[in-house]
Order: sequence, then structure tokens, then C-alpha cells
Amino acid sequence: MADQSPRLPRVERRISSAQHRADYAAAQASPMQHKPRLITSRSVQPDVHGGGLVGRFNTWLAVLVTRSVGTMWAAYVFTLIALVGAVALITSNPFLILLVALISQTFLQLVLLPIIIVGQNVISASQDARAEADHITLTTLHAINVQQLKMLEQQQAMLKQQREILDLLQARGITMSTDEPGA
Repeated sequence: MADQSPRLPRVERRISSAQHRADYAAAQASPMQHKPRLITSRSVQPDVHGGGLVGRFNTWLAVLVTRSVGTMWAAYVFTLIALVGAVALITSNPFLILLVALISQTFLQLVLLPIIIVGQNVISASQDARAEADHITLTTLHAINVQQLKMLEQQQAMLKQQREILDLLQARGITMSTDEPGA
């Protein structure tokens, strides 16, 4: 037996900025006026840490460290640190044990991890801005496509009417001559 309870109205769950909503509405209202925007990491960096010298440096360093740690060379360095720690434990070398502990526990966990998180925040902000710009552009293209489809439907209806008129004229024995200039 089907549930007869009334449907609740649809609730918009997306979170978007007021600027995005305004750009979206403008793109739907007049799609031919839309100009796509190029969004790069540099264009959103001031939003994360500010546009000053210190903010630009912090952003640059965080992204550089994040991209560097995400390479195989960093994996090789971390493997080397782990191997040196294993050798230090096997040989009971207190200096190497302390050195590996200092590098792995202090530097890698307390310093490198927050820098990577900041770098990920910058990269994520640029991806979000790029997604919003792409969404508006795709919405605009969709609106233009819908307009083109309506025009094609109108043309199809006009061609159908012309065909009916030509069929009616032929049925009455009237033919169109194409010998005249401009016909």
C-alpha cells in the first residue's frame, strides 16, 4: 500500500557564497553576456592567507612543501630515515636513536604536518573556486543550448507548415517555377 503522506518541499543543501549565487542567477538570466573565468591557485591565495608579503610567502611555502612531500623523492627520504632508525635500534646507538626520534617525531609530526595541511587548504580553495567558475560556465552553456533547441523546434514547426502548404498547392495543381531570378 502506497504511503499517502504529503511530500515535503525540497530543501537546498548546497552551501555557496552570495557572489556565486548572484553570478549563477546572472548566467541564467542572460547567458550570452557570460564570460568564462580562469581560476588558478594564485588567484585564490589572498583569500587563504591574505595578499600581503607574509601571506604570499606562507602560501608559497605551504604549497611548495605539500607538493614536495607528495613525491617519490620524499618517500625515499622517509624510507631512509626509517632504515637508519632500524639500524640504530639494532646496534643500540643512542645518538642515532635520538636523531631519528628528533627528525621523525619532532620535525615530521610537529612541523611538516601543519604545513601540509595549510598547503592542502590552499589547493582545496583553488579547486573550489575553479569548480564554482566551471559550474557557472556550464550553466550558461546549458541555457544557450536550451535556447538553441527551442529555436530548432520553431524552425521544425515552420518547415512542417511550409511542407503542408506546398502539398496543398500541389494537390490543387499549382506548381512553383524556379526559372525567375530571386525565386
